[in-house]
Formats: sequence, C-alpha cells, structure tokens
Amino acid sequence: MTDDSRNWGSFTLPGEAGFEDLTLKLAQKWGADVIRDSDGTELSEEIVNAGYRIYSTICIIREHNAWASRHKDKLQQTFLMTSPKTAVANCLTIGLMENFFREQFEINASEAAVKYWQVYDRTMQAEVPAEKWVYEKESESVTIRDIIPWHKYSVSFIAYRIWEEISMYNHTTNHWNKEHLMQIDPIHRETQEYMLHWLDNWCREHKAANVVRFTSMFYNFVWIWGSDERNRYLFTDWGSYDFTISPLALEEFEKKYGYRMTAEDFVNKGKRNVSHMPCDSRKKDWMEFINDFVIDFGKKLIELVHSYGKLAYVFYDDSWIGIEPYNGRFKEFGFDGLIKCVFSGYEVRLCAGAEVETHELRLHPYLFPIGLGGMPTFMEGGDPAADARKYWINVRRALLWEPIERIGLGGYLHLVENFPDFVDFMEEAAKDFRIIKNLHRAGLPYRAKTKVAVLHSWGRLRSWTLSGHFHETYMHDLIHINEALSGLPLDVRFISFEDIKQGALKEADVVINAGYAGSAWSGGDGWKDDEVVELLTKWVWEGGAFIGVNEPSAVEGYDTYFRMAHVLGIDEDTGARVCHGKWTYTVTEEKGLLPEHCFIKARNNLYLTDGKARVLAEENEMPALTVHKFGDGSGIYLSSFEVNPVNTRMLLNLILFGGKEDLAGSYLTDNPLTECAYYPESNTLVVLNNSDTRQNTIIKTGLGNRAISLESYENKILQLE
Repeated sequence: MTDDSRNWGSFTLPGEAGFEDLTLKLAQKWGADVIRDSDGTELSEEIVNAGYRIYSTICIIREHNAWASRHKDKLQQTFLMTSPKTAVANCLTIGLMENFFREQFEINASEAAVKYWQVYDRTMQAEVPAEKWVYEKESESVTIRDIIPWHKYSVSFIAYRIWEEISMYNHTTNHWNKEHLMQIDPIHRETQEYMLHWLDNWCREHKAANVVRFTSMFYNFVWIWGSDERNRYLFTDWGSYDFTISPLALEEFEKKYGYRMTAEDFVNKGKRNVSHMPCDSRKKDWMEFINDFVIDFGKKLIELVHSYGKLAYVFYDDSWIGIEPYNGRFKEFGFDGLIKCVFSGYEVRLCAGAEVETHELRLHPYLFPIGLGGMPTFMEGGDPAADARKYWINVRRALLWEPIERIGLGGYLHLVENFPDFVDFMEEAAKDFRIIKNLHRAGLPYRAKTKVAVLHSWGRLRSWTLSGHFHETYMHDLIHINEALSGLPLDVRFISFEDIKQGALKEADVVINAGYAGSAWSGGDGWKDDEVVELLTKWVWEGGAFIGVNEPSAVEGYDTYFRMAHVLGIDEDTGARVCHGKWTYTVTEEKGLLPEHCFIKARNNLYLTDGKARVLAEENEMPALTVHKFGDGSGIYLSSFEVNPVNTRMLLNLILFGGKEDLAGSYLTDNPLTECAYYPESNTLVVLNNSDTRQNTIIKTGLGNRAISLESYENKILQLE
C-alpha cells in the first residue's frame, strides 16, 4: 500500500509496552506508518519488530539524574525576584524562597552567583549598595540595613532549577510516583562532553530507532511555580529566555558583548520581559547569544545522530528556547523534521513555515487523563472525541493553505480503550489529512490577490505566534487575528518596524496592526520612529490599506494617541480631550461588508478626528468599525476582534475591501459558517462546514456556481468538471 493511500501513511502512533495488541490494532486502524514512544512509556520488542518505522524520544537535558546529582553546579538556573516587602524600620529581612515552589528551586549562594544578586528599593527604583545587605544561609534570607522606612524592597537572586518543568507538570498531572528529573546545562564544557558521550551510547544501543526525536533542545520556556496552590503558576511565557542564565553564561556574554547583564535586566521590576511587550537591545543581545550557543552545540548532537544513519527531528514545544525557527538561522541546525503540538490553526501555520523537510503536527488532546486546561480528558467525565473534533476544526482550516507532511498523537495509548468515539474520529481525521496532503502535492491552492502584512515589534521572528497556545494568549486581539488568518485564502507575512524601513511595504496591499497600547503587538515605542510613520502614510495615500485593531500605533507624546490617527480617522482620548467637542456621526452601511451576526466589542473614549471616517458599526454609542478614505487608500479601524466563523468572514471582507477585491469573488463561500479552498492543478474544491449544524452554501467557480449542503463539521471534496 502506498503513502498516497487515503487509509495509510503519514501518521505517527504512540505505542506502549504491555499493550502490544492494542498498539498494532490501532496502527492498522489509523493507518500509522510510524510508532513512537512518549514521555513515560516504552516500546517492547514485539512493537519494535512489527515492521513500522520507529521514533525514539529523548530529552537531552533531563535523562541524567545520576550525573546531575554528582554535578549539581551544572544544573540549569534562573533569576528569581522576591515579592516587594515594605520596610517599617531601617532594617528589613526578606525570605528568598517564601513565595516559590521548593520542589522546583534551590538557592545558588556560590560566590560566582551572589555577585549577580541585586537588592532594589522598588519605591525609588534604585539598587541598594551591596554593603548594605547580607545573605544569611541558615534562614535563606537577606537582611538589608540602613534603608528608608515605608519603602518597598525586593531581592533578585540566582536559583538552581531542581525539577525540570515539563517533567514536573507531567508528574503532577499523571500522579507519577517516580524520581523527579533534573535538567543539566550544556553551557558547561563538562556537560557537553557528557551529553555527546551519552548520545553516542544511546544511538548505538537503539539500533531500531529510525528517527531521534529531540524533545526540543536545551532551555525550556519560563514557567515559575509558586508555594501557594491558590497561585501555583506565578509566571509563564513561551518566548522568554529567563531559564537560560547561569553565572558562566553571564560571564561568557560579558566577554563577547563587552557589557554585563544584570538581574534587573531579566526580572524587570518583577514584570519580567514577556513576549507581549517590546524588548530592548540588551534582551535582543542575550537572545542572540543564546541562539548562537544552541545552534553551535546543537549541530554537534545532530551530526552525531546523522553519523548513525538516523534522522533528527525536533519538537518545537518544551525546551525550544534558542531554536527560533523564524530568525533565518534554523536551517543551520541540520534538523530533518520539526514537530509542533497544535490546538489551533495558527500553530499549524507556524509549523508549516519553518525551513525543514518534514513538518509534523502532534494533535490534541494528548492521551493523558487530564488536558492542559486542567479538565478531564481520558478519564471519567472527559469527552476526548469532542475535544479532538474542536481542535481538528481549527487545524483543518489551516491545513488547506500550507502543506504539512505528517500528523500524530502522544501519550498513553491504553487510555483510548474506553473511548471508541475518539478512536473512530481519529481514523476519519487521518483519512482527511491524507487527502489534503495529496492535494498540496498536486499544486498550490488558489489565493486572493491581496497580500497581507501583520506589523508588530517582533516581525518575522514571531510569525504566527504570540507567546503560547491560544488559551494562554486569548486576551490579545492579535492571537484571534492570527487564528482567523490561518485559514483564509491569503498570502500573509509578519513584518517589523525595521522591515518597513527596508522596503517591506512594496510587498503588501494591507497592513494589520493590532493590540493594546505599549504591547509588542501594537508596537509601543516603535511608533516613535518618524520614518516609519512617514512611509506608512505615503503607502496608504498611494493605495494601501491600514487596518488597526484595539489601540493600533498607540504611543504617548504626540498630538494624537494613535500615531496613525490621521490615516484611520479615529483616535482614543486618554483624558486630555474631555473638554473638547466630538464629531457626531450616523452609522452607515457598506453593502456586503459585514456578515449577519458579526460582533465587535466597543472601546470607550474613541472619537473621530475630522468627521470624515464612516462609522459602519457601533456599540454603546461608541464607534466599533470605521472606514476612512485617505488618498487612494484607506484606514480601517476595529475596536476589537474576537475569532469565530462569522467574524473571520468579516475580517476577510475587510481585507479584500482594503485590497480593492470583489467580496463575492470566485472560490469564496456565501455562507460565513463555511469555507473552501480550490486547487487548480487537480481541479479540486474542498468545502468545510465549521459549525455544528447543517449548512448550505453557494460557491462561484470557473465553471459556474456550485450549491453544496454539508452536515455538521463535514468537509466535502469535489472534482470540478
């Protein structure tokens, strides 16, 4: 049977020793061509010798407790900052570990580490001189003397991470009764030598493994747990580099860049340098420094894997920090494949755009008793088939527009035995995936002419992502926009302010800028660059469309809060204009632009700048959607955006409107609850129903209109003749 078959291939199954019959039965039912192990499972000889290709999972930094116990100074570390504490006298004692999970962290009070500790007067935002504080080892506290009463003080210190966070999560979620895994830091020469020796032995011992699946590389995204279960997850950010520090790394950085990073550079007044805020040049330098190291040592590991005739795949999640698939250097690693776990369409696009031969999706839900949201999945009270369908509907949209080579699952296979609906659903999803994959092989899908650029501080580096899964970044308008765009018939790229100065606008018909003021997504101080404003203004005047959402181009210090207010025709009053008059308006209609039941939540304090912007929607007597003609182009403003099928069609309409295309053009469904994609090379039309009810839709094709009916969540594959 060939890989082109609808019933076989391109599927990775998690096997499990002790459940050989189930493993091989489901491998056949789901059409698997690969069987893998997962964290906490093993493959038996019967499974390994069953004729399937084998993926073997390794986490290169957390499988070494015996070595780590003998070299605790080689554990990975981070800066922690105590909660600010108010002094009621001129002396104050602060317990360092009071708010942190002691099973995750241990204080590093070595001489090399303490020189990087900092005590801060947070009231004055000034560092307290080192001679005014002392660390008391027995009580694990810092006493500060000769300070100002009624000021707040905090201590930033270096701590070892003594329980690897993903293992910690899996351990607590699955109620494992096993040893806590520690993570070792390859920044040390001794650790590198150990890892290379370990991997060499591993490759020789695992002859059956065709693919070595690295559970990312070395450094995990930051995940700081607290001591109180009422606030267990103190801080999480999937794009943070907080877990990459060590005294040695800080010293090596200083040698290379000529200046010293401080604790404050990382803890940032306790706010840390989260991905959704613009970063400064010091953080960018640190990211570059870590990326250089991860590539340099990572290549050595991958070359070793290749020397044994095995492929090397990397899992994008978990310890992905420093890998950076979109900084232009990812190909230097030499990976053969990239695997991405997905809940949503934008995660599919993130995976698909990476420069690597094989792109593979790890579908949700994982085969765990409890899902990432903490709700039951493969246990009593769970409905994994419904969960899988919900995620698949999102994933399926994106799969139509960029090719993905493989899909699969992870976790404990035996958990599916009591959920036959899930087993059947995965069979159908695998068949649908193979059909879509083969359509991509025949040729590219038809796209609209309008080219879209999403503008934010990170640009290409954070293409198709913010700083985590959807449920972790749902509060940002841009994640909703990314999700909507992921399944639309558009060319989309992500640009930075510097890209605009380098000519990126030449390749765009529509620019989208979305987010709240000061965020990386709105742009923050990036909008203080007059050249950027000039170039965008000229570009719109000459025919481009600028779509702003929430607080686009917002920055203080100018005549308007939105720097692109003159293009948008609307601005936000932050309090300075309460005595100024406001233009009245009437809500007008732009035929066909707003689908029925679309919804835009309004913001307060918006006002029209010159009264020329047309208000197309309002809520609570506030403009919610406006269109402002500016030269040959236009400024389009939405006060918010929340993804759902109807709002997604509204966004597409606004983009096509800005790009001066027909809103009812070819290969677009007339029902916003449905979508389609046309593949000219194979003359094939794919139609999706994204709703839980039966839908009818009409599609204009090159051979006339097609009327199609679809059951709930159904997709249809039509050969046009």
